[in-house]
Amino acid sequence: MHPQVDEFLNSAKRWQKELRKLRTVVLDSGLTEDWKWRSPCYVWEGSNVAILAELKDCCTLGFFKGALLRDSQRILSKPGKNTRAARTIRFTSVQEIVDLEPV
Repeated sequence: MHPQVDEFLNSAKRWQKELRKLRTVVLDSGLTEDWKWRSPCYVWEGSNVAILAELKDCCTLGFFKGALLRDSQRILSKPGKNTRAARTIRFTSVQEIVDLEPV
């Protein structure tokens, strides 16, 4: 666990509980936590895989190359209309995270 991520989570204004839950889920997957671009970033063997973000209306779990992931349940979305590779999942409650955790 990275100390700057602790600071980020402690200072989160709107989505602190949700971001803490996402952190737990991501760390349980075996990724390594890092701090990049002023955000919690998760890596595998030196490659960036995922990033957490706190937005006004939600918090997100973003995947840098999410377009390459199989998404049969269609939970991933493009963060912008011109986005090619990145995909995100938006959350507004801990229960949404718990419900999607098995996926």
